[in-house]
Amino acid sequence: MERNPNHGTLTAQQIEHYDREGYLVIEPLLTDDDMAPARAAMSEKVNIIAEELLRDGKIKDKLEREPFATRLAKLFDGLTDKDFLQYGRSWRDRIAGYFMLMSNPKIVGAVESLIGSELFANPVYNVRPKVPKVAAGAVPWHQDKSYWPDANSNPVITVWIPLVDATHENGCLHVIPRTQKKRVLDYHHESHTGTSYLEVDEKYLKSLTRNANIVALPVKAGSAILFNDRLVHSSTPNQSDHVRWSVDLRYQPTDQDPMPQHGAGFLVRSRKHPERVATLEDWLANRPEHDSSPQPS
Repeated sequence: MERNPNHGTLTAQQIEHYDREGYLVIEPLLTDDDMAPARAAMSEKVNIIAEELLRDGKIKDKLEREPFATRLAKLFDGLTDKDFLQYGRSWRDRIAGYFMLMSNPKIVGAVESLIGSELFANPVYNVRPKVPKVAAGAVPWHQDKSYWPDANSNPVITVWIPLVDATHENGCLHVIPRTQKKRVLDYHHESHTGTSYLEVDEKYLKSLTRNANIVALPVKAGSAILFNDRLVHSSTPNQSDHVRWSVDLRYQPTDQDPMPQHGAGFLVRSRKHPERVATLEDWLANRPEHDSSPQPS
């Protein structure tokens, strides 16, 4: 993991904060125009869900005129957690808007400051619609590295971005600073939400939450929270009337395990081999790199 002070967009003070605390808030980072393709991708998925709910007789109106922030919430109003979970606790659909977000130079430039210029977009990206009153919206205390404990010696950087304002009411992110310095703690599959999220074992949670300075991170839409994959974090239930839309994107150096068992990631930046950086067409075809060599006629 080689940093180059001439590359990347973070200041020395931001890098120092990230290294010390295990996370960094950049507020704001993205504009509405930056977020528009991802919001359109989310709306496309909601259209599909609405069609299926109508077909199955679970709703009578697809609510096509309902605003982005509230439509999915109203579609599932009166339905059960099981109804929601049939669509998964998070989404990884191959829709162009998500690639455009993951490739956004503002995001990639910030990550480059932390892990260098040869960057791979990890296959574990998640689109998270935290729907009001659905138990699956609450994410317990965990370390992302629990999901790949043996994969990488260097950290995978998570970039968490809300597409609507993340507030205390709708379930913002909470972190325990400096826990990135700990090893991967023992964990188990929790049973409350119906999702089997991984959760740090109780024997660690008591001391962590009692002695640590838990930090809640309410942030505006388009902000970014970058954190180390060992940092212990969680999010609370959504008690609002709208969906807390967010994405968690992940990046790592190209010399790390690409984790194909989790899907197909892609080369998002390379100053050594820019011709290999994946295009949208590559990503849609599950190709991790672009092949620019001449093709036989």
